[in-house]
Order: sequence, then structure tokens, then C-alpha cells
Amino acid sequence: MKNKKKELISFLSNLISENRRDKFDAVANYRTRHIAVVLEDIYQPHNASAVLRSCDIFGVQDIHIIENKNTYTVNPDVALGSAKWLSLHKYKKNEDNSLACLNNLKEKGYKIVATSPYEKYPTLDELAIEQPIALVFGTELTGISDTIINNADEFVRIPMYGFTESFNISVSAALCLHTLVNKLHKSTINWQLTDDERDDVLLQWLKNSIKKSDIIEKEFLSKY
Repeated sequence: MKNKKKELISFLSNLISENRRDKFDAVANYRTRHIAVVLEDIYQPHNASAVLRSCDIFGVQDIHIIENKNTYTVNPDVALGSAKWLSLHKYKKNEDNSLACLNNLKEKGYKIVATSPYEKYPTLDELAIEQPIALVFGTELTGISDTIINNADEFVRIPMYGFTESFNISVSAALCLHTLVNKLHKSTINWQLTDDERDDVLLQWLKNSIKKSDIIEKEFLSKY
């Protein structure tokens, strides 16, 4: 199966420009699954879209989307196509989608880190990043749910010095990712995608870049 995947990647790569394929390779070098973002019940499309855009820019591949009360929608004018370069994982079929998401991430070895405005918690600079991190952001009005609070492994805060009590969620996500990704890049942690993960991502990008890629893939695989 692995060889078949690589051959399919090679075949589809011939259907895009050399410049685009070079861009794919360059971007893939900075993609990571060591940090994941979790969005719980985000309902404002411009915020949801801005977070996706930041994840793509900072190289975070996986976004886990919890839909308990609100359906996650994207504003294309804000996202600027970033959604097609990311891996979106949605949780909306369980009685408690937040718990289902956290359990799934913990089984994969992630440390659940929730953001908080309280000064008693450490800042992002003080957060240990050796273990993969799932960074959780809550809904615009009420923040993270009790489920997240009761099941998070750690809490972190972004230092604030003004009268306003909190950042907009999209700003919070951008600030957190900027700090953690820079910290990750300066570390000795093996944060890049594995060869197999890289192939999966490249294949996803190729399919999203080629018209009728599903038909082309089906014809290619029929030869085996």
C-alpha cells in the first residue's frame, strides 16, 4: 500500500506545475503534528476562519473541531483557502463531543492544554513542549466548557496588561501558535511529519489541487 501511495503521489505530481510541487515540498518541511488545535463550539465564521488561516501559516496541520451546540462554518474571504491545506477532524455525533475529542487526543499521546486568563497559571513561555500538545480554545462568549476544565492536563495564559479581560479567540490562537511554534523550532524535538504522514498530507494537497482528482485516482488504482 505504501508503494502504491508513493506511485499515486508521483503520478498526480505530474498534473500540477513544477513550481506548485516545489511549494508543496517546502511547506511540508515545516508542517507539524506535535501541536494540534482544538476549537470547542466556535460559532462566528470570521473567527473560525481566522484560526484556520493562522494554523496554516504557522504549520499546524491538525485542527479538531467540537460541535456541541454550534455548527462550525468557514468564511472563505477570511480563510483564503487555508481549509484545503489542513486536516480538519470534526466531533458532532456523541452526547459529549468535547469528551470524545479529548479522549481521542489523549489516546494519541497528546497533552491537553487549555487557555485561561487567570494569573495563577504559567505563561506559554513556561509550558513544557516535549510531549505533543493539543491547545484548546473555547466559544467566544463563555470560553471552554466544564468538560474541558475537568479533563485538561494543564492551563496556560497569555499575559495581559490592559483593562480588557481577554483577547479575541482568533488573536489568542495566533499569539499562542507564534510562541509555541517558534519554541518548537528552536528545540531538539523531532517535530516534523514522519515520512508516511508527509505522504498523506502531500496526497491530500494534490487531490485538492486537481480537478476531478477522485476520477483520476480511481482510474490509476484500477490498473493494480
